[in-house]
Amino acid sequence: MSSGKLLSAVLLGAAAGAVLGILFAPDKGTETRKKIAQKGTDLKDKIKSKMSGLVDDIANHYEDAKDEAIKMADSGRDKANSVKSALS
Repeated sequence: MSSGKLLSAVLLGAAAGAVLGILFAPDKGTETRKKIAQKGTDLKDKIKSKMSGLVDDIANHYEDAKDEAIKMADSGRDKANSVKSALS
């Protein structure tokens, strides 16, 4: 299972558990709705935070790969130039 699917499953399970726990708590309906709304907001904030971290990680990996590709291209160009000058 990919890490994205695993993260989604864990978050969905946590949200379902929180909602069920609140629904079965002995509170008034208005209090229960407030708690559900608050849990939803908290979950949304957690997801935003995780996604932000994921985007940052992807951007870092992209930059690393780009830098490595530039180094490899420069190295190949240098080798080609040295072979060219050796043949001349």
